[in-house]
Amino acid sequence: MTTIAPRRQDLDTLVNRVAAVAAAQADATDREARFPTEALEEMRQTRLLGLTVPREHDGLGGSLADLIDVTERLARSDMSVAMIFAMHCQQVAALVGYAGQPLRDELLPRVAAGEVYLASVTTALGTGGSLLNSAEELGMRDEYLLLDRFAPIVTGGGYADGFLVTMRSPDAMTDTQVSLLYADRGQLTIEATGNWQPLGMRATHSGALRLRGTLPAYQVVGEHGRFHEIVSATFGPLAHLGWSAAWLGTANGVLSRVVSLLRDRRTRGSLKLDSELLLTRLADARQRLTAVYALLGHTAQVVQRGENLTHPRVQMLINGLKVTASEQCYAAVDDLVEAVGLRHGYLRDSVTRLERALRDLRSASLNYSNDRLRIPSGKLVLLDPEVRFD
Repeated sequence: MTTIAPRRQDLDTLVNRVAAVAAAQADATDREARFPTEALEEMRQTRLLGLTVPREHDGLGGSLADLIDVTERLARSDMSVAMIFAMHCQQVAALVGYAGQPLRDELLPRVAAGEVYLASVTTALGTGGSLLNSAEELGMRDEYLLLDRFAPIVTGGGYADGFLVTMRSPDAMTDTQVSLLYADRGQLTIEATGNWQPLGMRATHSGALRLRGTLPAYQVVGEHGRFHEIVSATFGPLAHLGWSAAWLGTANGVLSRVVSLLRDRRTRGSLKLDSELLLTRLADARQRLTAVYALLGHTAQVVQRGENLTHPRVQMLINGLKVTASEQCYAAVDDLVEAVGLRHGYLRDSVTRLERALRDLRSASLNYSNDRLRIPSGKLVLLDPEVRFD
C-alpha cells in the first residue's frame, strides 16, 4: 500500500460528504434493513472507493493510517457504512498486493473511478467461519475457471460490482489448499437466498448468495492454493484494523453525543452532572476507548512498518486488537446506557443513538469469533517465553 497520502484538506472534504449522507439515511436503513445505497453512491462520486488504490492507477494513494481514520469517522455516523467501506478497502489491498499485472491494470482504475465496489465471498457452510478451508472446488476448462460457490454471508453482495471469492484450488489434495479469484458481476449469475433481518448491522445487507460463472484464468489473485499467504499478510491484519476502527468510531460517536447531551441544559433533564455514579461511568467509558485507540495506533504502526506479520508477537498483537476492540467498545457503550438511563440510553428515538450502537456493536465479538481467535493466540503465547512486546 502506498504511503503517499492525499491532501488532508481534500480528504476531509470527501469524508465529510459521505458521512453527511450516511447520517441522513442511517435511521431508515437500520429500520428497513436495507443497504445504504445513497452513501455508496457518494463514495463513488467522491472517488473515496479508490482511497487505497495507488496513484499510478489513478487512485487517491491513501495510506493505512488514512484508511483507519476514514473508517473511524464514517462509523461516527453509521457503523454499517464504515464496515462496508473498510471491507471494500481490504479487497483492494489484496488486489494491489497479489493480482497479476493484467488484472491490476484492468480493474484498479475502475475502482479508483468509483465504478467498482468490491464484496468478499469468503464464508462457507461447515467451516466454522475459518477462511482457510473450502470444500467447494474451483473447476477448470482449458484457460477458464469454473465458479460455482454458495456463501451464507456476503456483506453488500447484492450491490457489489465485483467479488473476491475463495474456493478450493483445482486438483487440491486438502481443503486447506484455497485460491482467491476476482469475479466481475457481469461474468456471474447471482442468486440471492434467504432474508436479512439481523439484530444489528442491518444496513450491511449481508445475505446469502450463490455465484456461478466462467472466468479467464488470469483472474486468480496470487497463486493457486496459497490464499493463506494473503490472509497472513493482508486479509487478517486489514480486517482487524478496519473493523476495530469502525467499532471505535461508533463508540466515539456515541460518547460525543452523550457528552453534548449532558452539557446542554435544555435536554439533559434529570441527569445530574455532580452524580459520582454518572461521572465514574463516563470515566470508565472514556478509559476503555482510550485504550482501544492506543492499541489500534500501535498495531497499525507495526503493520505499516512491514514487519514479519507471521511472528508470534505480531500475530498476538493483531488478534488481541480485534478481541480487545470488540469487547471494550461494546462495554463502553453499555456503560453509557447505564449512565444516562432508560430515556436516553434505551429508546430508539434518543439523540444519543445508543440503542442502535449497542445492537451494532454486539456483532463485534461474533465477526470472526473471539473464541476462535483466542485458541491460536493461546498457542502463540507458549512460543514467546520472554513475554516481549517490541
